[in-house]
Amino acid sequence: MRLALGPLLYYWPREETLAFYEAAADWPVDIVYLGETVCSRRHLLRLNDWLALADRLLAANKEVALSTLPLVESESDLKAMRRLIAHVAEHKEAQRGHLRVEANDWGAVRLAVKAGIPFVAGPTLNVYNPDTLGLLAELGAVRWVPPVEMSRDMLAAMPVPAGVETEVFAYGRLPLAYSARCFTARHYNLQKDDCQFRCLDHPDGLRLATREGEDFLTLNGIQTQSGRVHSLAHHLPELRGVQVLRLSPQHRHMQRVVTLFRALLDGTLPPAEAAAALQRWMPGQTCDGYWLGRAGHQLGMV
Repeated sequence: MRLALGPLLYYWPREETLAFYEAAADWPVDIVYLGETVCSRRHLLRLNDWLALADRLLAANKEVALSTLPLVESESDLKAMRRLIAHVAEHKEAQRGHLRVEANDWGAVRLAVKAGIPFVAGPTLNVYNPDTLGLLAELGAVRWVPPVEMSRDMLAAMPVPAGVETEVFAYGRLPLAYSARCFTARHYNLQKDDCQFRCLDHPDGLRLATREGEDFLTLNGIQTQSGRVHSLAHHLPELRGVQVLRLSPQHRHMQRVVTLFRALLDGTLPPAEAAAALQRWMPGQTCDGYWLGRAGHQLGMV
């Protein structure tokens, strides 16, 4: 089983982002996803910056995937997606390394097919049935990421076409929904087009609590996330049919999280101990409800 570092869902200062991926080149992860997957207004890093990071990670023997936006709202968004996929196609022809695209929108799937390149079917394609997954395999998908709310029973019942890997979101705040409205801007009584980039003030998202003070949701620009941190570390025995575990970046202690999961996969750390150790490095409380077919915020453990 391989480890993947999922795309960065938050907006960090440029130097912090570059330093994060420079460090990640030495972490025990096999796959790294790069690119903006939340808001097109976040442009402290441009395409050329992501491509430079991709070259650095490819040189470190990582598989790299350039991720697309899940919500394309303008012609400029579409042009950016076309440029990204065109670069992956050129990279494939040059045979310079192992670079893919993660399609998080059906328009991105279409462009990948037109360019003749294999792709990763991202979680926002909302693949819930065998027919859709089969279609994606025919179009060139080499890996798929089930929707984050898919339970273990639903996943076990899904027939996966030959040659297609399954990658499960195994750690991080769950991306639940996307909207044309920016909720972080709204929190500050700002318009979306004049948001003053307030997401930079919340490197792990903006916590939304109930009146009783319990974690409810996390606001991350136009993305709504779970209030708690989803973790499947203690469910490793149930993941044997999965080829890749996705770990979603957090602002602090990510190297420790990656190292812990690597030890878990290598068999040097039992799942129960891994789950307990993770509590020290999480930016919030744990949940695993969706995996168990329950309310997502719940923690069933087994």
